[in-house]
Amino acid sequence: MIYSLNSQPEVTTPSNESTVNGHLYQQLFARREVIPYRNDVLWRIERGAVRTLTWSEDGTFITLGYWGLGDLIGYPLSTVRPYQIECLTSVEVSIVPPHLWHQDVNALLSHIQQADSLLSIIHRKPISLRLWQFLIWLSEKFGRDVEQGKLIDLNVTHQEISEVLNTTRVTVTRLLQQFEEEGLLIRHKRRIVLCLPNKLTE
Repeated sequence: MIYSLNSQPEVTTPSNESTVNGHLYQQLFARREVIPYRNDVLWRIERGAVRTLTWSEDGTFITLGYWGLGDLIGYPLSTVRPYQIECLTSVEVSIVPPHLWHQDVNALLSHIQQADSLLSIIHRKPISLRLWQFLIWLSEKFGRDVEQGKLIDLNVTHQEISEVLNTTRVTVTRLLQQFEEEGLLIRHKRRIVLCLPNKLTE
């Protein structure tokens, strides 16, 4: 679901929904579902991954960030409009009301730091370095060690990568093939394994 450029309907719910018996209220979303627009809460990811994005007047998507376990996300964290939170997997979130935001200062700082890191990556040149640094960033955030190297345990399409890096899907596909031929990565069932020694991925 994509909202129009000029409007984003806000979902309103009873103010006491944020806690149940003193615990944060949790909600489940399916893969590709859009988390409803709410300006009165933040969402803490307990399971799964999402991306935040906007789009230009001609409909071109612009990915703003990727977020996973423990990250705080929400419409109050951005002044970009339009702004959307799309689930890349099935996602479980806790609803964090404003009076509890001060308890999550570390998560809020992490959000800022991750956004800065991604911003610095998308301005790297040439595009091959930009893509490689982005893959390393994904592996640090969503990766797990496997026998061949570091598996990026997130299904990100070539089109989605191109939207992050401000390039074309064709360029992403070509460079991934080049990296694979050079032995820098392995692609297996729509997953990517980075296989450089640790000293070269720092």
